[in-house]
Amino acid sequence: MPKAHPFYSPRTHGFVRVAAATPVVHTADPVANADEHIRLIDQAAAEGVDLIVFPELSLSGYALDDLHMQAALLDEVERQALRVAEATKAPGVVVVAGAPLRHGDRLLNCGVVLANGDVVGAVPKSYLPNYREYYEKRWFSSGDDIGAETIRIGGRDSWIGTRVLFEADDRPGFVFGVEICEDFWAPQPPSTRQALAGARLLLNLSASNVVIGKADERALLCASQSTRAMAAYVFTASGWGESTTDLAWDGQAMVHELGQCLASGERFSMEGHLTVTDVDLDRIGLERLRTGTFADCARAEADEEGFIRLGFRARQAVPVDLRRPLDRFPFVPDDPARLDQDCFEAFNIQVQGLMRRLKATNGKTVVIGVSGGLDSTQALLVCCRAFDRLGLPRTGIRAYTMPGFATSDGTKANAWALMTALGVTAEELDIRPTAELMLKEIGHPAADGQAVHDVTYENVQAGLRTDYLFRLANLHGGFVVGTGDLSELALGWATYGVGDHMSHYGVNSGVPKTLIRHLIRWVADKGLIGEAATPTLRAILDTEISPELVPAKDGKMQSTEETVGPYALNDFFLFHISRYGFTPSKVAFLAWQAWKDRSVGHWPAGTPDDEKVEYDLATIKSWLRKFLVRFFQTSQFKRSALPNGPKVVTGGSLSPRGDWRAPSDASARVWLDELDANVPDG
Repeated sequence: MPKAHPFYSPRTHGFVRVAAATPVVHTADPVANADEHIRLIDQAAAEGVDLIVFPELSLSGYALDDLHMQAALLDEVERQALRVAEATKAPGVVVVAGAPLRHGDRLLNCGVVLANGDVVGAVPKSYLPNYREYYEKRWFSSGDDIGAETIRIGGRDSWIGTRVLFEADDRPGFVFGVEICEDFWAPQPPSTRQALAGARLLLNLSASNVVIGKADERALLCASQSTRAMAAYVFTASGWGESTTDLAWDGQAMVHELGQCLASGERFSMEGHLTVTDVDLDRIGLERLRTGTFADCARAEADEEGFIRLGFRARQAVPVDLRRPLDRFPFVPDDPARLDQDCFEAFNIQVQGLMRRLKATNGKTVVIGVSGGLDSTQALLVCCRAFDRLGLPRTGIRAYTMPGFATSDGTKANAWALMTALGVTAEELDIRPTAELMLKEIGHPAADGQAVHDVTYENVQAGLRTDYLFRLANLHGGFVVGTGDLSELALGWATYGVGDHMSHYGVNSGVPKTLIRHLIRWVADKGLIGEAATPTLRAILDTEISPELVPAKDGKMQSTEETVGPYALNDFFLFHISRYGFTPSKVAFLAWQAWKDRSVGHWPAGTPDDEKVEYDLATIKSWLRKFLVRFFQTSQFKRSALPNGPKVVTGGSLSPRGDWRAPSDASARVWLDELDANVPDG
C-alpha cells in the first residue's frame, strides 16, 4: 500500500496529535524535572505528537510553599526552561510547561510555550486560589492585568500576557490558548475569551490536589467547557512526586472535544506517562462555522484590546494510524448502556410524533403497508405503541401486505405472522392484476411476457402500493403512516410522488437504517409490544434487505445493498457529510480507518458476526462516489417534497423544514473532483 501518499496522514485531514503529560515530579529540583520533561518529549516525538502539555509549575514542582520565593530556584527554572526549549528543536514538538517566572517585581505562575528550539511566549495565571488549602497569593501575583508585553526569560526576550494565542504558521486551524488550574473554575474562564478569539485548542496546566469526587468534577468542567466554547480541552494535573505534606495528587489527564472525552490517563500512577489522542481541529472549525451563535457571541464580546498571535512551525504530515475513538456506526453507539438510552429516546420520539398527529386529527385509524422488511416492521411497532399509549384499540391499525411480482414466501409469511401477533386489522391485497393491467395499458414489454425488469416495471408496483394505501385511508377515515427511513432518503431510494416516498406522516424519516435494526431488537428485548411477535421480529432481522420488485435470478433475490451500497458505509458517509460538512477525502480517510480491520475497535452490542466485515480503500472510494452523486445531484428533489416526520438523530434530519436545505438541480462535480484529487485508488 502506498502509505507515503499524504492521504494516509491524519494531519492532512485537520487532526493534531496532543499529549497530556503526567511527569514524575521532583520537588524543588528543576534539573531533574527538565530531565523528565525531555524524556517525555522524546517519547511524544516517537508517537507522532504535535503538542505536549505539562502540569502547573511542572519545572519546579507545585507544592513548594515559600521555596517559590528563593532566587536560586527561580534562576534554575529559567535555565532549565531554555534547556527544554532546545529539546523541541529536533522533533518539532510544541511544548507547554509550567514555570514560576519573574516579571519586573512580580512572580507569576505561568504556562510557557516552547517550540522550534526557543521560547515562543508565556501566559500567566489569572485567578489565584487563596481559600481552604490554597495560599497562592502569598507567593504569586495575578497576571490578569497583563495583556501582551515583553518578558525576559533566561536572558532572552519573549512575550507574556493573557491576551496571547499561539498559532502554527504552516497548519491552518492549529491555534491554542493557555490557562492554569484555578482559571478553569472561574465563572468566566480565560479560555472562553481565547476560544472566541479563535483558539480551537484550550490547554489547562493544573496542579489540582485530589479529594474524593474531584476527578468527576474536573471531567464535568472539561466536557462542559469544550462544549460551550466549541473547542478541544486538554487538562493535566500533578501526580506522583509532589509533596504530600498536607495534600495528595492523582495525576488526572484527559482530552475532550466538543463535549466528548477522547482520552483519559491513568490516575495515581508512580511513573511518568502520556495520554495521547488526535484532536479534530477541522471539525471544530466547521462546527463553529455552521453555528451562527458562536460568531455572534464572538462579535458581541469583542473588545478593543484583542489578542495577538505568536507563530511557530508545526510538524508536517506523516502517515500514521488515527488515535481517537471512531465509531463504525456513528448513529449506533458501541457502549451498551448508551445504545439502550439512544433506542429508548429514538423509539419514544417516533411514538410521540405519531401520537401527536393522531390527537391533532382526532384520528382513530391509520393505514400502513407491511412488507416483512425492516422499515415497515419498525413503523408498525411505532403504531402499536402509540395506539397503546393513547388507549386506542390496535384494530384501528389497518395493515396491508401487498404481494407483487417478486414478493418471496418468506417475507410474506413474516408480514402475516407479525400482523397477527400484534393484533392489528390485517389484510392482503394482491397488486399483481392491477400492475399487469397498467403495464399493458402503457405498452410495457413485460405485459407481453418479455423479461424487461426496468425502473418502470419496479415503480408500477411501488406506486400502486402507495396509491392503494391512500385510497384505503380515504375509505376508512384514517391516514397513511410512511415507512421509508433516513438512509433511503439520503440515497433517493424511494419511488417519487405516489410511491413509498409519500405518506401522511413518516415515522421513520429521521431514523437511519443501521439504527432501525437495533431499534427492532431493542423493542423485542424490552417486550414493549408483547411477547408474541418476538420470534417474527428475530426472523425479520435475519432477512436480507430487498425491495422485492424484480423476480429472483438463479435463486438469488434482488439485493438493495448490491445496488446502492452497504448501509453501514452509506450511513457513515451521511453522518460525516451532513452533520459536519467534511470533504469527501476526509470522509474516505475516516471510513478507511474505521473499516479496514474488523478486529480493531468495538462493535455495537448485538452486531451479528456476519456483519463484522472489512472494507478496503478502493471499495470505500467506489461506494462514496456513488453516494455523492445520489446525495448531491440526483435525489434532492425527493427530499424537497417530504411529508412530515420527527427528527430523531443529531444533525440527521433531511427535511426541507429541518437540518438540510439544498437545491434540487445542483451538481456533484465539486465533491467528485475533491475525492478523485485527494484519495488514492487504494
